[in-house]
Amino acid sequence: MKLTFLGTNGWYDTETGNTVSCLLESADYNIVFDAGNGLHRLDKYVKNKKQIYLFISHFHLDHIIGLHLLDKFNFKSLKIFGQEGTAMHLNSIMKQPFTKPFDDLACEVEISELHEGDHKIPFPVTIKELLHSSPVIGYRCELDGKIISYCTDTGKCKNLLELAKDSDVLITECSYKCKTEDPRWPHLNPETAACIAKEARTKRLLLTHFDPMQYKSLEEREEAEKSARKIFRDTIAAKDLMQFEI
Repeated sequence: MKLTFLGTNGWYDTETGNTVSCLLESADYNIVFDAGNGLHRLDKYVKNKKQIYLFISHFHLDHIIGLHLLDKFNFKSLKIFGQEGTAMHLNSIMKQPFTKPFDDLACEVEISELHEGDHKIPFPVTIKELLHSSPVIGYRCELDGKIISYCTDTGKCKNLLELAKDSDVLITECSYKCKTEDPRWPHLNPETAACIAKEARTKRLLLTHFDPMQYKSLEEREEAEKSARKIFRDTIAAKDLMQFEI
């Protein structure tokens, strides 16, 4: 499997990157996590006819704003998954006067809403609610004999640890800088993310969703990576267009 980070910023685009989205290419499927502005790069990497599955963590704009770019793609179909209310919320912005509605796209779009628990769609996926200022869900996918956990926009919580447990890769956020936190606005700093990876016994930790107000340069991300590696050695601070073999 190959993992490509299409966007790694939280909140808004800067010279450090676009807002969050990543592509996981398995033997049989193309899987996308979140649809920030980084989604505009998707057609540069998806050159096959495998089905595309898009998993939305929540409805903050930095995770869905890239949906207005779908009209530029020539994909045959797109299956979107999210929590309860996904169809209502996405259809409320995917319409005039904001953008072209799903029904008017050349790409056929199907939206499915998932409850907490285990699903087969068609590969095994577990979803759990995470800790944030609004409802957010994390994903645990099993493909090609690997476990991929995607958990962003969250503070430390039991469900985060359960989704990450014994995973081959934990993709999670690093909104706050070293030793910074705010319980009123749950997010992770590099040390907390590393502690979660260590406790969950994941094999690799990939950090994304960097707050551009705090991380003003890629060098500052590298400092976060160094701090996290003191706790969990196999940590990488992601940058746009980074690719990993899993």
